[in-house]
Amino acid sequence: MRKKVIAGNWKMNMLPNEAISMITNLAPMVKDTENEVVLCVPYIDLFYSLLTAQGTNIKIGAQNMHFEEKGAYTGEVSGQMLKSIGVEYVIIGHSERRLLFRRDR
Repeated sequence: MRKKVIAGNWKMNMLPNEAISMITNLAPMVKDTENEVVLCVPYIDLFYSLLTAQGTNIKIGAQNMHFEEKGAYTGEVSGQMLKSIGVEYVIIGHSERRLLFRRDR
């Protein structure tokens, strides 16, 4: 049977030090879960969150991405960019119509 995915994001909240603290505090609480735990964080928190989540069962995802691989899209981030730093998940869409995508391994 497939694992259930429990995913959450914190919108435009938490600075990197707050993200580190949140993941550090959450890790022992979810270490024995059989579900997949995913935190989709703001872009500024991705690097720190990925480092902090290493060695835990918490996966880190992005809150959005642009559909193009590259181009003149100021402020946007592509799937290729996310993949290059180890991001496995991304939320596509907003509000009630969100989809969580996982990149192929």
